[in-house]
Amino acid sequence: MALRSKEITRGLARAPQRALLKALGLTDDDLERPFVGIANAWNEIVPGHLHLRDLAEFVKKGVHMAGGIAFEFGTIGICDGIAMGHAGMRYALPSRESIADSIELMAQAHQFDGLVMVGSCDKIVPGMLMAAFRLDLPAMVVTGGPMQAGNYEGTELTLVSTFEGVGSVQAGTMTEAHLEELVNRACPGCGSCQGLYTANTMACLTEILGLSLPYCATAPAVDARRRRIAKDTGKRIIDLIRDEVTPRAIASEASFRNAITLDMLIGGSTNTALHLPAIAREAGIKLPLTLFDELSARTPHISFMNPSGPYTMGDLDAAGGIPGIMKRARTLLSDEMTCSGKTIYEIADGARIYRDDVIRPLDDPVHATGGITVLYGNLAPDGAIVKSAGVSDDMLRITGTARVFDSEDEAMRAILAGSVKEGHVVVVRYEGPRGGPGMPEMLAPTSALSGMGLKVPLITDGRFSGGTRGAAIGHISPEAAEGGPLGLLRDGDEITIDIPGHRLTAHLTDDELASRKAAWRPPRKDIGGYLKRYAASVSSASEGAILRAPRETRKQ
Repeated sequence: MALRSKEITRGLARAPQRALLKALGLTDDDLERPFVGIANAWNEIVPGHLHLRDLAEFVKKGVHMAGGIAFEFGTIGICDGIAMGHAGMRYALPSRESIADSIELMAQAHQFDGLVMVGSCDKIVPGMLMAAFRLDLPAMVVTGGPMQAGNYEGTELTLVSTFEGVGSVQAGTMTEAHLEELVNRACPGCGSCQGLYTANTMACLTEILGLSLPYCATAPAVDARRRRIAKDTGKRIIDLIRDEVTPRAIASEASFRNAITLDMLIGGSTNTALHLPAIAREAGIKLPLTLFDELSARTPHISFMNPSGPYTMGDLDAAGGIPGIMKRARTLLSDEMTCSGKTIYEIADGARIYRDDVIRPLDDPVHATGGITVLYGNLAPDGAIVKSAGVSDDMLRITGTARVFDSEDEAMRAILAGSVKEGHVVVVRYEGPRGGPGMPEMLAPTSALSGMGLKVPLITDGRFSGGTRGAAIGHISPEAAEGGPLGLLRDGDEITIDIPGHRLTAHLTDDELASRKAAWRPPRKDIGGYLKRYAASVSSASEGAILRAPRETRKQ
């Protein structure tokens, strides 16, 4: 097999490149081996990344054992939890594109023969997967694994416990001293936050797409299995390089359907409706929102995971992990190849299910249909997303009056001030991909509502953390900043949410909407730097909030 790295190691003209490589300590023998780039998102600000330096060392050991040469380089990583609820959250989703671009730049400039990407958390793994399919070099992913659950007075804690605690303190049902105990105990160490939030959802989907080894998604961050998985990944990438097996050869359109099906089975984050289409696009595959709805309708929800249910990622791992889900749902999945060299069915056949309460039988599901529902209607002509697995039965169909806010900050202040009441529908607009810009997550207001005991839906053209539960409807498209109907709402308008009926409707006539549209003007936001460039080229949430090529970019 012709190695790409020979472009920089062989021939008279490459004498300067060889000199630079020998400055790294490489020998003539090393220059004949496969070059593997290790893209590591390690940093000291993200708890999910704090241990990635150690995992990368074990990846490198595996690469060296198998006869390759490893070159580690860094990429960025933002902690959505730390960025949540302030201006920093506008940078989280845009960072996905920078991560993909940075890996592409390093891989192409240095002609790596293959890649192992070591990352965790919400936008990092999607960005890495986008790069993998864009480059289509032999590539594998090592995710960092979930954080262990906290505990206080016998109650299991997750990060969301602290977000909801803010609302509980405001409602007078929890003291500030109790909340500080939760703060001290909710996050006991490294790893991605404990529930089935976006980070862990994407790790699960990476595994079923076939780009990480079995059990990589659920083995806890502090478990020694992670080191073994990392080392095995380093060894396995050399096989993929020698056999010329690339991500597009592993993950077909059927693999992406498997990923959506898994999302429905476990009730994962709504952010997958942004990330999977963006990743698939890099592979030349289209994943319309209608496909999420189609697969949700035929897929039972069988794992009741936090934040909607009682089980954490540690429980899912102990129950059998993603291979256990594959085994249970074998009849719903296509038998696609994975980077391990085994197919989905082969992995499923070798798996065991240890807890039927966590991985329930298909004929005894938590819900008869999948965990995500797509809504349409005169408020969402191009669609909206709700994590229906996290909505209580009495909130599945609801009509209320609009309380309209032009930013998350405005809504949060009103909620904490007590001016949002049951019977209202909180509307947060101009927070979409372009209007935000950056499509910030709304975990703070939804958690405040939950903590205050308010059964109030929130609808937005922004998005929600995987930690959100309740009637939280996001990704409303077209967004308000693009002239979408959400921007035409006024306080007091009546809104009906019908999740089983897949409808999101304002009780306004077409003529009234047209009259309001004629008078509508978007608010101006003073933005600059990266966000200004992002807002100028980002697409709708219904298309995955991807960056358009220059010829595709709308006129400003």
